[in-house]
Formats: sequence, C-alpha cells, structure tokens
Amino acid sequence: MRSVKRRALVITLAVVFLLAGGGLGAAWAYGRSLDHHLARTNAFAGLPSERPTETVTGALNILVLGSDSRDPDSTTDSRTDTIMLVHVDADHQHAYSISIPRDTWVYVPESADGRNGGTKAKINAAYAWGGTPLVVQTVERYTGVRIDHVVLVDFAGFARITDALGGVDMYVDQSITSIHPPYRKFTKGEHHFTGAEALDYVRQRYQFKDGDFTREKHQQAFLKALMDKAASTGTLTDPVRLNAFLQAVTRSVTVDEDFDLVDTALALRDLRANDITFLTSPSTGTATVDGQSVVEPDTVKAKALYAAVRDDTVAQWVAAQASR
Repeated sequence: MRSVKRRALVITLAVVFLLAGGGLGAAWAYGRSLDHHLARTNAFAGLPSERPTETVTGALNILVLGSDSRDPDSTTDSRTDTIMLVHVDADHQHAYSISIPRDTWVYVPESADGRNGGTKAKINAAYAWGGTPLVVQTVERYTGVRIDHVVLVDFAGFARITDALGGVDMYVDQSITSIHPPYRKFTKGEHHFTGAEALDYVRQRYQFKDGDFTREKHQQAFLKALMDKAASTGTLTDPVRLNAFLQAVTRSVTVDEDFDLVDTALALRDLRANDITFLTSPSTGTATVDGQSVVEPDTVKAKALYAAVRDDTVAQWVAAQASR
C-alpha cells in the first residue's frame, strides 16, 4: 500500500514543513523526539558480506514493506502484502516507487536458521521464512540494488494515518463487494473514505481479472491521495493536526536501526506528491508453478529497470518506455 514511501515520505515531508514553519529549534527537537520514538529493527542482520554495490552518491533506495504484523521478530505465517522499492534520485528532486508483486516468483536465499529458503518461491514467503533481513536479501539478489533503509508499516496503521487526515478521496474504478467483514459495497465513482474503508478497498484483489496488479494500482492511488490530502488540507502547517498526524504515523511504522528521520526529512525537503512516479516491476503475467498462481518476472525488462536504479537513470528508462 504505502508511500514515498508508503509512509516514510509522508513522515519526512511532514517533518520538513514543521522545520520550515514551526521555529527551527523547537521543530528540530520535536523531530528528534519523533525519531527517538520510532520502533526499530535490525533489518540487515546476517546479510552476506557480498552485497550489491552502492548506488550513485546521493541517491537513496528504501524498501517499504506492508504487513499484517508490525512485529518484525514474529513473522511466522505472516506475509508482506506490499513490497515497494523506492528510489530517490541523487539530486533529491524525484522519486520512483516500484511495486514488486507479492507473488513474484524469485529465488529466496536460505534463512538464517537453515530451515527454509534456498529455493524459488513467491517473494513474500521471504518474510515468513526469515523476517525483514531475508526480504532485504531476496530483493537485493533479485534486483541487484543495494537497500539503504527499510520501513515497515502494519495494516492497522493505514487506518490510523488516514483518519488523522480526516479521510481520503479516491476513485473506485469498478463496483465490487469486499470479501472481508462487514462486506462493504464499493460502487464505481468518487468516494470519501475513512481509514477502515480505504484499507478495506486497497486490500481487495480477487474481484479483479488481473488480481494483484489491480490491487497495486489501487495501493499506489491511495498513497498519492494520502500525500495530496496531507499537503492540501493544511495538516502540515497546523501544529495540532500535524502532531496528531505524526503521532499516528510513528505508531504505525518500524524502521531500520540507522534510519534518521530528521536527516532524511531535510534531504527530501523538495519532494512532493507530484514528484513521485509509481511503477510496477516488469512481469510477463501470471503462471502456475507447483499448483500455485505466481507472477513471472520479465527478466529482460526488469534487468534494465534495476540497472537504471543502480545508475540513477530511472528518468531515462521511464522516458524510453513511454516512447515505445
């Protein structure tokens, strides 16, 4: 779901506005307080010494994971429904959020305990088998992109963040009935969603012909709506509303041990919702493997995209795709 970063960018943009308009000294102290209270996990524990080389100096790669559990140390039988690789250009003027379908069929390295992995599987199995570190290792192996930071968001957090903004406006492109209680009916057209309604809507996939692909589009639309709402309603310049928003966000995310909220906010101070391009990792469609419905990567196109991420030339890659 999330985005930038599914929520990391929302947080950092909020802190930027606070630093700009709330009195630098007090705002800085407040930002440090928020950073101190963020839940943290050792997202890079046990990774092999041979990792992808760092991207171009100044560029940033953040792995955003949406899960039904915020506890990164208790992942058994849990899955990451949302996997996004967010690349921020070296000049910090644009970001690209690349959704990797959770059913993408990739090689998952062996887990630290040696009980799982070492085989091809759906990419979201990595979280259940080895927690955040195995997801990082799997994504780095698949993309060849070095991950700088990790942000995890629990699904319940989506509702809290949305409600802190007073809800979001979204366009429903197809009338459906939710498969989850209370079985809401979503009719085609413009809607104002509460947090619970938005979360319910963006989790639907079985009603669509292309399943997860449509769900990813809805997740991306939700993230953009969330960021637009934060910027357009005065939330970021209203101290009371901003505090409620930031408190909801910090209660909903877990970050890696080296993530620095204030430093990241200052680095991304020029980014806004319109500066983010949402992409989906290239695939050839779905297939059946060992009785499972999986997403087959388009290895040629994916290789070119992730090479562009490493070289910080994603803008050129996007332009080339548009011209075809």
